[in-house]
Amino acid sequence: MPTLAVTNFNIVCSVLGGFITLFGLVSYLFKEKFYLSEALISLLAGVTFSPHATNFVKPLDYTGSQANLNSATLYFSRLVLGVQLVLAGVQLPSRYLQKEWKPLALLLGPIMACMWVASSLLIYAMVPRLPFLHALAVGACVTPTDPVLSNSIVKGKFADKNVPKDLQKIIVAESGANDGLGYPYLFLALYLIKYTGEGGLGQEGGVRTAIGLWFGETWGYTIILSIVYGAAVGWIAKELLHWAEENKFVDRESFLVFAITLALFIVGTCGMIGSDDVLACFIAGNTFTWDDWFRLETLDDSLQPTIDMLLNLSVFIWFGAICPWSLFAHNSVIPIYRLIFLGVLILLLRRLPVVFAMHKLIHQIEEKRQAIFVGFFGPIGVSAIFYLYISLEFLEGITVDGVQRGDAEKLGEIITIVVWFLAICSIVVHGLSVPLGKLGFFLPRTLSRAFSSQPNESGSFQAGDQIRTPPLGVLRERIRKSNHSGQSTPRSASGQRPLYRIGGTIIRDGHATASSPPQVELNNVRPSTPRDVAVERTIRFPDEAPELAHAANDKFS
Repeated sequence: MPTLAVTNFNIVCSVLGGFITLFGLVSYLFKEKFYLSEALISLLAGVTFSPHATNFVKPLDYTGSQANLNSATLYFSRLVLGVQLVLAGVQLPSRYLQKEWKPLALLLGPIMACMWVASSLLIYAMVPRLPFLHALAVGACVTPTDPVLSNSIVKGKFADKNVPKDLQKIIVAESGANDGLGYPYLFLALYLIKYTGEGGLGQEGGVRTAIGLWFGETWGYTIILSIVYGAAVGWIAKELLHWAEENKFVDRESFLVFAITLALFIVGTCGMIGSDDVLACFIAGNTFTWDDWFRLETLDDSLQPTIDMLLNLSVFIWFGAICPWSLFAHNSVIPIYRLIFLGVLILLLRRLPVVFAMHKLIHQIEEKRQAIFVGFFGPIGVSAIFYLYISLEFLEGITVDGVQRGDAEKLGEIITIVVWFLAICSIVVHGLSVPLGKLGFFLPRTLSRAFSSQPNESGSFQAGDQIRTPPLGVLRERIRKSNHSGQSTPRSASGQRPLYRIGGTIIRDGHATASSPPQVELNNVRPSTPRDVAVERTIRFPDEAPELAHAANDKFS
């Protein structure tokens, strides 16, 4: 006898598939008409399906423990970032990192360092009794800009209309590179906490050991090795694909999915050796298209954006389901009002002032308005959650007699609450900024027109400030007289009538006087009409004298 199998797997497949199917039906409306980001919509869906609401998605039941849930979130974030960053590297033009190294060096050097310091100072000021070294660790998690959320301002109709191509490319390159370069900022603080916190309790060494590990492991093994490895893998993959394509060994489907599989390979191998897989993926993607061949071959392909969209929707649904919403209001670390104020300060002061101050050194930012745009849109998202769980994994290793040290445990609680809240703030604010900005721009103008406009009488004709509403009977009478007499009845030429130009047409108003409004001149708006064409387009009423028509033509020319 058939029975219902309401298992977790069936529920997750139903919920995920149903949401993505329904969202697909209205995706163009939401993204291209309302300018809503898919990240915000997916986050709201995740909250709806989470244990906090309908309880359809139960992450803790799937993983069995909080530690396993943290590991699953870390791996999921790595996967999404790896695929995103390979695709970000692929979509950049040939030799882009080499050609634009100066603005990138400025964005990834002093600007990123200032973002780290500014974020840390704001967190230090708003979180009560927080050591500055701990604030540096929390600030490092929210320093990188997120490549997933950046797609909402570098792709789609809004970007095509409002963001110059050069500016789109530098935003993509910065968000791709600085995700992997968050390691040095984070681990400088973490190593110092481990070896100097509480007098270095449970650890051998001190500041010298921490700095040595930072230079050796973080810079040498994590950063430099990942750059070399990513460049080597990307170059070898490019040459192998060239060779396979020339010999007709690869079919179209495998060709199109090559970048995705390359991302999976780098994430897995870098994870095994413990290097920076995020940075390696971006470097590999850019090296893979060093000659622009693969990018141009897949320029009109929709497979890569489709896989990218599926991953983005899935990860933000997951974030909405696992986010510790209740901790924002009920915790022993920071009151909710301070959290809200911290979110506002981070969004306004973390990036905007330093980018605005240095925008003249970045040639892609041509004006102050663009500097404000680039400074404000530095979203916090998947990369911040990735660094959050990297930090928690590191802090769990700071133990005394097999038990996690007190300061490490306290920092773990603080970093969880603050980073999650700032990520949610950024997803919501940056996801609504474009539609709210559009609404704020068009709504006052629409209301102003609606309240200031007056309904005109039927049959009225308006040119500039002059409105002429000729009675129907008068026009018929003029036409009848003209047909019987064979010529127009001359009018008194006592008042010279002003000319109004509408397109290529000349219209005279017989009721004009000396107090009539000045002539409307549109020569500065559109090119003048040639003389022979203007004569053909001249409109003359039946009762208008021929000499006045010639005068009008002479005046127009």
